[in-house]
Amino acid sequence: MKACCLRAFVSGKVQGVGYRYATKEQALQSKITGHAKNLADGRVEVLMCSDSEKVKALSEWLWKGPAQARVTHVECEAMDASSVPEHFSIH
Repeated sequence: MKACCLRAFVSGKVQGVGYRYATKEQALQSKITGHAKNLADGRVEVLMCSDSEKVKALSEWLWKGPAQARVTHVECEAMDASSVPEHFSIH
């Protein structure tokens, strides 16, 4: 599988509902590296790097999130894997 990195910006009711934690758990189960962090504008930014099938599956899951979340929009952009640090983990 080809490695890929994707950055997603998730909008809706995604802060204060366990969205980052649930994303981290999904990523760790799939051995995806990256991060999930709250942004000042109320969105959550998710960076994910792994093989393309795993990244695709997580990017689709972002639309669902945990039960308390209400996702209204997910904007994704491909990233050049060379611009992402080699060793980092989801946090």
